[in-house]
Amino acid sequence: MRWNSRGTARSDRACLVGEDDGRFGARWFVAMAQAACQRHRRKSSILGKDARSMATGWRVMRRLRWQSGGVNFRGWNRFRQGNVMRQSVRSCGALVALLCIASLAGPPFAAADTVSPVMLANVYHAGVVLDDYWVSEKYDGVRGYWDGETLQTRTGATLHPPAWFTAHWPKVPMDGELWAGRGAFDVASVAIRQQPADEAAWRRIRYMVFDLPSHPGPFTERLGALKKVVDGLNVPWVQRVPQYKVANQAALEAQLDRVVRQGGEGLMLHRGASLYREGRSDDLLKLKPYDDAEARVVAHLPGKGKYTGMLGALLVETAQGVRFRLGTGFKDEQRRHPPPIGSLVTYRYRGTTSSGKPRFASFMRVREGT
Repeated sequence: MRWNSRGTARSDRACLVGEDDGRFGARWFVAMAQAACQRHRRKSSILGKDARSMATGWRVMRRLRWQSGGVNFRGWNRFRQGNVMRQSVRSCGALVALLCIASLAGPPFAAADTVSPVMLANVYHAGVVLDDYWVSEKYDGVRGYWDGETLQTRTGATLHPPAWFTAHWPKVPMDGELWAGRGAFDVASVAIRQQPADEAAWRRIRYMVFDLPSHPGPFTERLGALKKVVDGLNVPWVQRVPQYKVANQAALEAQLDRVVRQGGEGLMLHRGASLYREGRSDDLLKLKPYDDAEARVVAHLPGKGKYTGMLGALLVETAQGVRFRLGTGFKDEQRRHPPPIGSLVTYRYRGTTSSGKPRFASFMRVREGT
């Protein structure tokens, strides 16, 4: 392969993608992506003043699930099998243009919360006026959003519970948590993914409702309306989340200690005067004895010693572009079948280093719906 003065890859054979007989290798595609990134970086005017750097190209390839260990490029295989590339990409220039256009979509995190119709929490911090907030337990389950017809995850993926579970539910949206009890996150996680639905597993799950998204009033008013909706359903697997007030910071910390000692995850604080709105804000806060966050899986790092042949650690990347390894917190089954590349995982940690990397990071779970 040769490169001309403009940084464009030239190959008499590979440029004619439609005439290729299958020997068009993944390494050629990597070289093309690198060339596209270099041109993309030098000629930012093509994509506007905010054109992204070379790293954008690698994020695009990760979104297409590039597996760097060989030539198993599943996105390319799907293009070839569908004959799309033969029909639409007849030159190297067209492929470069395709990569540049794809980069406009931004990094994989860009759509993580925009897909979600739900209200999301910030982390509790100093300076919060506790008199303004209602407090409740933070349930360690799977977020469930009822839109009046279907039950969805926070990312908008449709769930398929048994028909009896949502029978006679109201046409008004409800927001809550699919919860199997303290310390039983795995039960809820497995149940929502099984198809067909496991009746016995769903019998263990309760829908803990904490809000009515379509109600026009502030949260304090919504609580009264929520009580009427849940009481009207009168089924044991749909319950209203208890909300209460605390007098001061000491009372809040004492309540957190009680919940954690009993196996709970933490507390939620909801501003009484707030309207329901999508996205993160201080209208909703979470308080836990540790910090947690999410990161995208970039690679699987092989294990050593007793973990030979299994996962040793995940290489992950945060929304801010910080990469680090997650090597603890996994069960043996998770090491044998690790979270797929491209998925979002939740990890816990205790503060960050000067470079922004989380300290004592430990894997918790795969985020549902990714």
